[in-house]
Amino acid sequence: MKITGKHTIKTGVDLKPYNTFRIEAFASRWAELHNADDLFRVMELPEFQSGRKYILGGGSNVLFTGDFDGLIIKNNISGISVVPENDRHVILKSGAGVIWDDLVRYSLDHNLGGIENLSMIPGSVGAAPIQNIGAYGVELEDTFLSLEAINLKTGEHTDFDHQMCRFGYRDSIFKRTHKDKYIITSVTLRLQKKPEPTLDYGNLRHTLAAEGITDPDIHDVSRAVRSIRASKLPDPAVTGNAGSFFKNPVMSAGYFQELKASWPEIPGFPAKSQSEKQAQGAEGAEKMMKVPAAWLIEQCGFKGKRDGDAGVHDRHALIIVNHGNATGRQLLNLARSIQDAVAGKFGIRLEPEVNIV
Repeated sequence: MKITGKHTIKTGVDLKPYNTFRIEAFASRWAELHNADDLFRVMELPEFQSGRKYILGGGSNVLFTGDFDGLIIKNNISGISVVPENDRHVILKSGAGVIWDDLVRYSLDHNLGGIENLSMIPGSVGAAPIQNIGAYGVELEDTFLSLEAINLKTGEHTDFDHQMCRFGYRDSIFKRTHKDKYIITSVTLRLQKKPEPTLDYGNLRHTLAAEGITDPDIHDVSRAVRSIRASKLPDPAVTGNAGSFFKNPVMSAGYFQELKASWPEIPGFPAKSQSEKQAQGAEGAEKMMKVPAAWLIEQCGFKGKRDGDAGVHDRHALIIVNHGNATGRQLLNLARSIQDAVAGKFGIRLEPEVNIV
């Protein structure tokens, strides 16, 4: 262990408690941040200036395939504040280390609408714009206003607005040209004072109707989302997983019809958000369709499949699970087998949502 100023660099840190796959791997060096000053202190250390670096949030979207020979920086920057803007909106600013679902609950407690459909998504606030998280017809970019980030090379502070982030379907500039170049310190959202719930996705409206709710508010929507997710998704505290391992593929309507000719039962939905429409670079010029990756995987026989402790969940084929002692490499090999099978059968190469390290 090395202490510099008020900061501690730890060595040989077990990463199992810090990733929801519960993979046993070790970081050769480890630092935790509680504010920007902590980062500047770490940036002065030789451990930072040479070798690999990885920014870790909630650990819910990462697969460690082995020990990490470098410095892992755990972002624990906290704090939530509300700034009234006008009679329709408020600005909600959160530290990047805040747990995402804690922020959702905070918005619900203050009756602020816009992110209730994103209830129960694991991970931290700082990771949300990187991934442009989305669920049940809503994406992070729908409420995103700006974020603050620090350049890991220069220490320069930059404010990124919506356009600068270049959001895409489960994508942003921080997964492309700016990957591993910045650490996000805060995220600011614009939420509704008079919420207008988004209901037309999946079985959300059906779930609400089954409960006799015909005019739901954001609290009803959040409860329904939590109920659906709990019924379909494994609890990472019980079975190691990172939620959806692959993105739902987006394709042209023409190619979807070709698949439909061979597979009449294949489900498909219009790509509603701009980021989904742009997923294949079509810029919305042609109607785009989204196909559930889980259905494709299930047709290839992987639902419930298990190879040792590496497996696919028996209720949701999009979720790769660690039944106990699987290694990251074993889970990655399973994921690649799924990709190869889907590509061979449907001509679609599934793209991982999970960051593979």
